[in-house]
Amino acid sequence: MGVKAVLIVCDGMGDRPVRHGHEWGTPLSAANTPNLDELAAEGVNGIMDVISPGIVPGSDTAHLALLGYDPYEHYAGRGVFEALGAGLELQEGDVAFRANFATVDERLVIKDRRAGRKGDKRLEAAIDGMEIDGVRVILRNTVGHRCAVVLRPLEEGVKLSKYVSDCDPHADGVRVAECKPLRDDDAARRTAAIVNEFLRRSHEILKEHPVNKERAERGVPPANFLLLRGAGEFFQVERFEERWGFRAACVAGASLYKGVARFIGMDVLHVENATGDPNTDLRAKASAALKALEEYDLVFIHVKATDNFGHDGDFEGKKRMLERIDEELIAEVREVARSDTLIAVTADHSTPVSVKRHSGDPVPLLIHGEGVRRDDVSSFDELSAARGGLCRLRGADLMPMLADLMGFFKMYGT
Repeated sequence: MGVKAVLIVCDGMGDRPVRHGHEWGTPLSAANTPNLDELAAEGVNGIMDVISPGIVPGSDTAHLALLGYDPYEHYAGRGVFEALGAGLELQEGDVAFRANFATVDERLVIKDRRAGRKGDKRLEAAIDGMEIDGVRVILRNTVGHRCAVVLRPLEEGVKLSKYVSDCDPHADGVRVAECKPLRDDDAARRTAAIVNEFLRRSHEILKEHPVNKERAERGVPPANFLLLRGAGEFFQVERFEERWGFRAACVAGASLYKGVARFIGMDVLHVENATGDPNTDLRAKASAALKALEEYDLVFIHVKATDNFGHDGDFEGKKRMLERIDEELIAEVREVARSDTLIAVTADHSTPVSVKRHSGDPVPLLIHGEGVRRDDVSSFDELSAARGGLCRLRGADLMPMLADLMGFFKMYGT
């Protein structure tokens, strides 16, 4: 048997130093993480520009890079990943969107972009399958108010385009935006017209639906509109196993990361109570990943909540989440993983609590396992990792390094 690997990505883990109490530091440097520190001390460390220096990564483009796919070449658009993560099977020519159930008034002014964060499968059923001008609309209500919407041509010659604007203005108190073509071609104009007609028809259905009448009676914001954004166009890419020579699986809670994994041909494992929020069952994720190593060569584990706390500007919340990851996920993986299992830990981007958004700051990376050259780093945080033997690298470098350490190298030249 060859060397196995576990890749753990803590979303938004990287940060910038701020004053907390009488000290300066990041949530990671302030957190009590003995297991991460030991892995760092026994392994090799570095910092990583996931796209390239100064470029602020989206979570979708960042994960493509980390998994060995150039995001400038292979990015299909956020909507595609959301739809795949929702379990939809996509076809060449499909255009997909992220969507929210929202609450609007009679003038289409948005009162709540997330409709009280509550969706309803009965509302999905009332709209799913609608046909407009030779195009079928597929709708999936995923978690809470979140949805995926796919436009699928039903007739040969009907071409759609991802080059259309969002109808979501990303703010309450303003009118829903009209979807407009972003290119001067028939496909973009057709797609924008279909989106606008879909929004009109679906609003007529939703505002009269019994579910929304019940919600209004209970004081719950009615889910009477769909806000679409992040259009993407599906296409096939080289499958992960063909690209790297080994089988991989994904353990994640949020649909985006499942979608990226499915897009590149990874198997996505269902784990009970593995979610994208702070209450996710980290031990269940660890257990599922370790069991999967019996069948797969690499398992990718994603943890979302570190990013959420960064967006909220919550230093203590992010610090506590990192301590939970160390105690409930890292410790479990370390204890059970065989001696011939590599453990890599990193982030997809930084989400500093001081700016409450993604930033271009590089992220820390550690690789632990047999055959890894050790450096003299003794703790795992942004500044310590910068002194490590991996120096500064790009996200696209990670998968070739892991493949080489696992024995699935590809020689360049003779």
